[in-house]
Amino acid sequence: MLNLVGEVREGGLPPSRFLMEDSNFTQDQNHPLYSLDRDNVDRLLGEDAPESKDFIELARLILRYDGFPGASDLQEDLTKVLRAWGLTHEELNERVRHLWAQGYRPGSDLETSVGSGFDTSDGDSS
Repeated sequence: MLNLVGEVREGGLPPSRFLMEDSNFTQDQNHPLYSLDRDNVDRLLGEDAPESKDFIELARLILRYDGFPGASDLQEDLTKVLRAWGLTHEELNERVRHLWAQGYRPGSDLETSVGSGFDTSDGDSS
C-alpha cells in the first residue's frame, strides 16, 4: 500500500487505517442508535423487578456497546444496571442463555393479540 507521499508501507495496511493509526485518532464516536438505546437504558435503570425481556435487553445493549469507542455515559449506566440487579456479566449471560434455551422469543410475553379485534362475523344471516 502507498501512504500519502507515495511510499510503500510495511504490513500493507489500507490508507484509511494507516491515517487513523498515524494521527492518534481517539475521538469518541456517536452510535447511530444512541438515542433509542438511551431511552432503553433509562427504563432499565428504573426497573426494580426486571422481567425476562429486561435481562435480554440489558445483555443485548452490553454486547452492542462492548468495545465501542464512545457512549461512555451509556456504558457506565449499563454497569449501574448490572450492579442494581445484583448481577455480574457472567450471571447475566447465564440467565439470558437459560431464557433462550427455554424458548423465550422477543414479543412472546405480549398479552395483546395481533389485529384490530374487529368482529367480522355477520350479525344478520340472510
